[in-house]
Amino acid sequence: MNTPSNTGTVNCLFIADIVGKPGRRVVAEMVPALRREFAVDVCVANCENASAGKGITVKVAQALFTYGIDILTSGNHVWDRKEILPFMQNSSAILRPANYPPGTIGSGSLIFHLGNGFPVGVLNLQGRVFMRELDCPFRVAVKHVEELHQVTRIVFVDFHAEATSEKMAMGWYLDGKVSAVIGTHTHVQTADERILPGGTAYITDVGMTGPHDSIIGIQTDVVLNRFLTQMPARFSPADGNLKFCGVVITVEAQTGKALHIQRLMLDLQNKEEE
Repeated sequence: MNTPSNTGTVNCLFIADIVGKPGRRVVAEMVPALRREFAVDVCVANCENASAGKGITVKVAQALFTYGIDILTSGNHVWDRKEILPFMQNSSAILRPANYPPGTIGSGSLIFHLGNGFPVGVLNLQGRVFMRELDCPFRVAVKHVEELHQVTRIVFVDFHAEATSEKMAMGWYLDGKVSAVIGTHTHVQTADERILPGGTAYITDVGMTGPHDSIIGIQTDVVLNRFLTQMPARFSPADGNLKFCGVVITVEAQTGKALHIQRLMLDLQNKEEE
């Protein structure tokens, strides 16, 4: 295990949107080995689709923590399972987007202490283009980053947004202010991972952990029928071609600047064969 100090490095494993039971299976079987392989200090995952493809329950959240995840981020589907609300009110380990209105249950950012006590910050934001109108994520980001910087220079941002342009804008806006801006929500991994000039790691969308023989995680026939008929349908997660998607980001502890970002798309079956 990496043991960072103020002159060392911190390795973060960020897991793409976990979809349903198939996605949870991937996490359970692969994350412990990935933590060892990449000497992971902190593991963050987006959980808003972890329960049957929509929302998250208390039972599922607790299970994900046992699989090696330290912090759960979310997005617009975090409220779809009402039973999670009291749990979120009392647990700082599940974040909701920070730009929801004041008084909304839960927290939008946190400080997580590594095994040796070293602090890192995590911030969750939601976009507004083609999504629900919320407070400005750019202005809210600055407020939270300033608060987190009072404790640590290392800040990882999950920006849950639809539009590529909005995600890129956030990356450039926060370049040099945070360690990473990681896009989530579309479930389609992009191949544009990079370190921006100011030292911020960036990827437009980290993808989806779960069934890739699907339409963004959902059974293809159900989704196709809805497109063809425009009739409502109950979506259920698919179960074929399970993959792990994520990124590993190495950050300089003293400055909070990213040194490296590695995109991951791993086949569960191949891992089993190894």
